[in-house]
Amino acid sequence: MYQIELTPEAIDDLASFRKFDQVRIVDALENHLTHEPATETRNRKRLRPNQLAEWVLRIDTFRIFYDVDPTGESVKVIAVGEKKGNDLFIHGERYEL
Repeated sequence: MYQIELTPEAIDDLASFRKFDQVRIVDALENHLTHEPATETRNRKRLRPNQLAEWVLRIDTFRIFYDVDPTGESVKVIAVGEKKGNDLFIHGERYEL
């Protein structure tokens, strides 16, 4: 079972959403990332090499960017963003992957 760690930036991102959305995101983290976070599924994909993170978890319009510890003990959540149309917003700013 993997431990989930949130960076200070991810905590700030999460705090910027409504309480209802925060609860949905945290539930998704616990359900999808505690077991086999490095396995691709319908909502969990490995990204092309980029500066943000190696993996993304999709929950409706929200995107959770994370890295998996190679020792197999923890998942580090880097950022939480929201997709609006074709644009992704992280830290309140439009972001290009």
